[in-house]
Amino acid sequence: MRSYDIVVIGGGPAGLAAAASARKEGIDSILILERDKELGGILNQCIHNGFGLHTFQEELTGPEYAGRFIDIVKELGIPYALHTMVMGISREKVVTAMNREEGMFQIQAGAVILAMGCRERSRGALNIPGYRPAGIFSAGTAQRLVNMEGCMPGREVVILGSGDIGLIMARRMTLEGAKVKVVAELMPYSGGLKRNIVQCLDDYGIPLKLCHTVVDIRGKERLQGITLAQVDEKGRPIPGTQEEYSCDTLLLSVGLIPENELSRDMGVEMDPVTSGPVVNESLETSIPGVFACGNVLHVHDLVDYVSQEAGRAGTNAAAFVRGELHKDSGRTIRIIATEGVRYTVPRYIDDARMERLLTVRFRVGAVFRDSYISVYYNDERVMHRKKRIMAPGEMEEVVLQKEKTASYPDLERITIKIEKE
Repeated sequence: MRSYDIVVIGGGPAGLAAAASARKEGIDSILILERDKELGGILNQCIHNGFGLHTFQEELTGPEYAGRFIDIVKELGIPYALHTMVMGISREKVVTAMNREEGMFQIQAGAVILAMGCRERSRGALNIPGYRPAGIFSAGTAQRLVNMEGCMPGREVVILGSGDIGLIMARRMTLEGAKVKVVAELMPYSGGLKRNIVQCLDDYGIPLKLCHTVVDIRGKERLQGITLAQVDEKGRPIPGTQEEYSCDTLLLSVGLIPENELSRDMGVEMDPVTSGPVVNESLETSIPGVFACGNVLHVHDLVDYVSQEAGRAGTNAAAFVRGELHKDSGRTIRIIATEGVRYTVPRYIDDARMERLLTVRFRVGAVFRDSYISVYYNDERVMHRKKRIMAPGEMEEVVLQKEKTASYPDLERITIKIEKE
């Protein structure tokens, strides 16, 4: 059995950044395992710009952003295996994988970094009635067909869901000559970034219908049309609000699910809200030496944040391999998300191990206007920051200071909530 100090599962933006960070920390024995035919992950099909403003201080396309990190990994001499599917990981960090060249093989890892990314929610999860004709795609599949395969899914398009991929594909299909008739969203707010709503819908005159969903699909062999209906506050269709649209293509942009089958099988504690692992301040899961970062941990809105987070995971995995991570263990402090805050990453911290400044990221559960992000240490409010608008489609953050946390000797919990005043 081969052994490596660190094995990174996934060669997308998170895996690349984590591996590069660990190598820069002095760890020479690193291996990246990637199931696709090339490194870069989903960025390879994201040919629009808007990437890299935080990381490289310039605007890049997805392939350009991925290319920067691929070059870094190659310059650092980090080995990687493509076309390699990881079948399982044991609690002892034995990675079982397979590819054409070696068949099934095992690797003993000193530390494992989970960076598998996420997948799209499918039609099967939506319970839309109707037949199963050709012409129904996830937005990401359509993006790959158009941007990488040079194939148009259709010419008359309806998009269900206003996640960022759906918004970007509304613009992309329009630029390729298709007619995007409407983008429908079940929730009373969009699931995508505000800039994408403006640049991808408003700039092209594409209507966005909130509180609407698809209630029927017409066509047997090929999609011929769909029926939209308005929904009430419980998401149920309202009788008499149906609208008919003729179309040959329906794109689904109805959410992303972190790829955590490997994590669950190895016994990692999972967060029911994010569908990702529960992690501490070091991005370490409930299994010592197993770290998680990127969209496998929680779905991000900006790839720059993925790279930042993955860099921390790589640094901390290197510290674990050197036996330094758990050396200065202190107390465990829970971070509680409540009153408008859906979750936090991390979920708990060890204040002896946390960095001087620790970024805690979270998402809100509804649209809040002229409200405050408040942080409480036990029952004392220590932070109260006003924001003009907060929406579920955009990630928020607060920064905790190690010095301030240490000044509360009886600190047991940190609560993050949204307040009106």
